[in-house]
Amino acid sequence: MNSLVATSRNFQRAARLLGLDSKLEKSLLIPFREIKVECTVKKDDGTFMSYVGFRVQHDNARGPMKGGIRYHPEVDTDEVNALAQLMTWKTAVVDIPYGGAKGGIGCSPGELSMSELERLTRVFTQNIHGLIGTHIDVPAPDMGTNSQTMAWILDEYSKFHGYSPGVVTGKPIGLGGSLGREAATGRGVVCAAEALLAEFGKSISGLTFVIQGFGNVGSWVAKLIHEKGGKVIALGDASGAIKDPNGIDIPALIMHKTAGGDLKDFKGVDVMDSNELLVHECDVLIPCALGGVFNRENAADVRAKYIIEAANHPSDPEADEILSQRGVVILPDIYANAGGVIVSYFEWVQNIQGFMWGEDKVNMELQKYMRKAFNNIKAMCKTHDCNLRMGAFALGVNRVARTTVMRGWE
Repeated sequence: MNSLVATSRNFQRAARLLGLDSKLEKSLLIPFREIKVECTVKKDDGTFMSYVGFRVQHDNARGPMKGGIRYHPEVDTDEVNALAQLMTWKTAVVDIPYGGAKGGIGCSPGELSMSELERLTRVFTQNIHGLIGTHIDVPAPDMGTNSQTMAWILDEYSKFHGYSPGVVTGKPIGLGGSLGREAATGRGVVCAAEALLAEFGKSISGLTFVIQGFGNVGSWVAKLIHEKGGKVIALGDASGAIKDPNGIDIPALIMHKTAGGDLKDFKGVDVMDSNELLVHECDVLIPCALGGVFNRENAADVRAKYIIEAANHPSDPEADEILSQRGVVILPDIYANAGGVIVSYFEWVQNIQGFMWGEDKVNMELQKYMRKAFNNIKAMCKTHDCNLRMGAFALGVNRVARTTVMRGWE
């Protein structure tokens, strides 16, 4: 199912659960602003290439809009709209003063040189600089972008508006980035997993985990689970998948990947079919890669007891229903992967105040926000007799709706 259709469907279910006025419901669903720009850049060989850049600003009722910028060939209007809407509900679920936005450029970053990526980023920033800002819309890194991308955006934006470190988050530390930001999404996923497992009298220690994706989020999730005594028995990324029933040596694997090695070349494990990763038997399954990986074709074969959605929109609604009917407990993406935007909020606060925090404070505050949000989701589930996904959506949608009305919607 199209990601925008699926996200809107979840929103509409939550709106009905809350009994929202139909006009208000329609208003909340329509994006505040959609931006589409041409980005023509000179390549290293002297030729010119044009790319399409997007920025969708979904809602600003609760504060400046917030969301990542991704560089990926599949970036299109529907995907960016869906992710912008998810950010609106996500920031409300964890109760930080932001709305939702998302952006990207339809390109293959691996096929571009560093200088070409810089020129592309600067042209994109030139095209949207008047529509983003510290108190308007604050981009962050996403798939295919990183702290260096944010440094280029900051520098280009500052040429027009003066030095403005708060215009982006996920920056290098030397340019006002926050300690703990790199690990934030992965650390938040693990905090979310601990909160969920505690509800069933369990902890990470001694359980088995399968992780799909071994980029920034997946590697931090694996590292932290390993440190807490969990056993990662299978994981995979675009280069392949591996397994070891006794638990993969995660620190050694991270060193192997850092040195440029592929998963399939890691010694002491068995190579497995990547298609089998999501249906491998385990206690906890954590998708950390692209969306739409659970569908009606494979949902019946999933053998995990718990799914922690570290990726955005990994489960189609049809898969969601099948998994729920089978008793699989799903912790939804709009809560589970919110650690990144929470620490982005901390970074933004530090930039505005001009006062930087230590990493221990960042991690402690992140845990507080994740635990409080989980308890609020549980309360919403109890009030409306619904599952965790609907509880999270209802929590986020209700907060945005109430703020919209308070600001004078009618």
